Amino acid sequence: MPTLHRFLFKELVQTFVLCAISLLTLILISRGVQMRELFLNLDLSFWETTLLFAYMMPLFLLLVLPISCMLSIFLTFLRMSTDRELVALKASGISIFQLMRGPMVFSTLCMLLAFAVSMHGIAWGMGNFRALLLSLANTKAQIVLQPGVFNQDLLGKTLFTRSIDPKTGTLYQVIFEDRNVDEARTVTFIAPEGNIETDQEKGEMHFSLKDGRIYQVTEGKLSILDFKRYLLQLDISKLLSGADIGSIRPKEMGWETLIQLRSVNDHKDERFRNKVGVEIQKRMALPVACLVLGLFAIPVACFFEGVHRQVGVVVALVMFLMYYSLLSLGFSLGEAGALHPGISIWMANAVFALLGVGGLVLVGKERVPQLGMLLLPFLRKWKKAE
Repeated sequence: MPTLHRFLFKELVQTFVLCAISLLTLILISRGVQMRELFLNLDLSFWETTLLFAYMMPLFLLLVLPISCMLSIFLTFLRMSTDRELVALKASGISIFQLMRGPMVFSTLCMLLAFAVSMHGIAWGMGNFRALLLSLANTKAQIVLQPGVFNQDLLGKTLFTRSIDPKTGTLYQVIFEDRNVDEARTVTFIAPEGNIETDQEKGEMHFSLKDGRIYQVTEGKLSILDFKRYLLQLDISKLLSGADIGSIRPKEMGWETLIQLRSVNDHKDERFRNKVGVEIQKRMALPVACLVLGLFAIPVACFFEGVHRQVGVVVALVMFLMYYSLLSLGFSLGEAGALHPGISIWMANAVFALLGVGGLVLVGKERVPQLGMLLLPFLRKWKKAE
């Protein structure tokens, strides 16, 4: 038995690594296509692009780990069932329940890894992702600004600076004109010094002016105001098109921040409070899904005995799609306040856990429905069509 468990565990790990790498690569490629405008606008280097993808990984890894765990267990037991290895082991006196030690230990390790990603990895990744994007946008803004030239490309407004300090990025003798306030008013800012600053929490860039004056012309009348410091918000969407940068959302927050927000009962935005509750439950439910889906995959592999591994991958993906559809329904119900997040989010895990236990009971009693036989006519027609 120890040799059998080691062999089974080794096959599970190999299949898991292959599935995780494949799925994560597909997701990152899809995300890269969506962000192609961002890469072109910022003219990123290979290293900067690699860092951005690395920082996005934890967010996607939380979803990839449960499906990879399920796929690896399903495909391993499907192969053993199709090759009649399960029948041979049963004839040797080894039941399906004795074989579950390896898959359950493997699922537990996947769950612990998912918990690490959920509690710490997501906040680390998204925090660095935002910081790097805003830093690149800040650098891009300073590159676009040319001293001694009336710049209009960056802000859609008119900006003039006499000189720029290359080390600190400080702008000297700044003129900023905004004609878009309204049709009858023109506002001009003049200051001896200015800087471009970033606010990571709000996902904003500001043009900071110091010790200057505001000249406002309204219907031919001039008014002058002095200021010590003035912040003008920049249109960051022109630099970061293709990336959704705004205020930090619950899915980007750390675990401690989410718990603190949940304890604030006087939050006026009920929908935001519901989103925080849903995110907290999701951070716990998805790691546990590794254990639930791993348990569910064992009997289902026996039900589809005789099916090729290529078809098995499709079957497993369809089953995960059913799980994720139920989970998405829980997200919607929880955010809308129709159900408590503790019920709506865990509903998918509860349903699949019951199905998994019920399936194991049928396998133990040798009442296995041959669902794979239902697919054989369709597979034969498909092969003839080829």
